[in-house]
Amino acid sequence: MLEIKGIRKSFGGLEVLKGVDLKVEKGDVVAILGPSGSGKTTLLRCVNFLETANDGVMTFDGEEFHLGHVSKKEIARLRKKTAFVFQSYNLFLNKTALQNVTEGLIVARKVPKAQAEEIGKRCLDKVGLSDRYDYYPSQLSGGQQQRVAIARALASDPEIIYFDEPTSALDPELTGEVLSVMRQLAKEGMTMLVVTHEMGFARNVSNKVVFMEDGVVVEAGPSKKLFEAPREERTRAFLRMVGGITPAE
Repeated sequence: MLEIKGIRKSFGGLEVLKGVDLKVEKGDVVAILGPSGSGKTTLLRCVNFLETANDGVMTFDGEEFHLGHVSKKEIARLRKKTAFVFQSYNLFLNKTALQNVTEGLIVARKVPKAQAEEIGKRCLDKVGLSDRYDYYPSQLSGGQQQRVAIARALASDPEIIYFDEPTSALDPELTGEVLSVMRQLAKEGMTMLVVTHEMGFARNVSNKVVFMEDGVVVEAGPSKKLFEAPREERTRAFLRMVGGITPAE
């Protein structure tokens, strides 16, 4: 469904991505792990054209794109098939939960308002916010705001959703409600690419894990195998330090 080869990205003289390859099949939940500064978020932003990669080739649904010179028309077409959930929610503060979900449908996709509201309510119901249609972001907890953001992503009926640290801005008690929604989406077969520090999610919900450091993929593979018997010592050290996990040596 999605394959990236040789993606590179520099900011000035700093090379943040140094030739990253990644493959996502339909229905995959791929967790990207790694220390801060490893290039995880930059990779996600390049894949969705929030940043422009310097080099690399992406194949999406069998169509090939050169990431260093993609046209605005191609980007618009690709974005209609994808959705992005930010760590900081990115909601309109002057709009209700329902309006936040329907805005993109009405403005960008020209969906009639009544139909957009029907879709919006269905998506808010799905994330457990059927009683919060008319609430503004300031009236919602961080976990509820992030669930509105997920509902907004779902409203566009994407083929894949990119999540950038979706729980990093939340208190621990609110993290669970967001992860619960993502767990349900995984059960339903939603394809997801998730940058996360949540080891439990990566181990128990994702079916593939990518471990990055210093702009490269150190190791990638099935979640169970990577957590229980990683090949690379650097991966083992990261799991011990961050997740308190002691893989088999």
